[in-house]
Amino acid sequence: MSMTDPLGDMITRIRNGQSARLPAVLTPASKFRVNVLEVLAREGYIRGYERIEEEGHAALRIELKYHEGEPVIRTIKRVSKPGRRVYSGIADLGQICNGLGIAILSTPKGVLSDSEARSQNVGGEVLCNVI
Repeated sequence: MSMTDPLGDMITRIRNGQSARLPAVLTPASKFRVNVLEVLAREGYIRGYERIEEEGHAALRIELKYHEGEPVIRTIKRVSKPGRRVYSGIADLGQICNGLGIAILSTPKGVLSDSEARSQNVGGEVLCNVI
């Protein structure tokens, strides 16, 4: 069965894994998912990830991060969906939770966090918000 929103699927797996207090979750591998995971790892929201072979298919094992028993990611929400794409210029991109959270953008310079996009002065599609 084909998946219409692979990034939404990965975000849901992360959200469900953290609510169940799992140490790690598995998701099918793709370059786009790896780019989003790179941003989450750089910003300190996940411990890391690795590419593994799961029953003949490439998968990503995402190591979730907890602080004093509580998930580091309190909220992760998909903004731009397949049925409704959301684009933002750098001037229109506001701060997430007064700077405590990040927005992940797909820009012409790659997948970046909102602070990286501001420093490179580039806007793009707002993929998700993380608090």
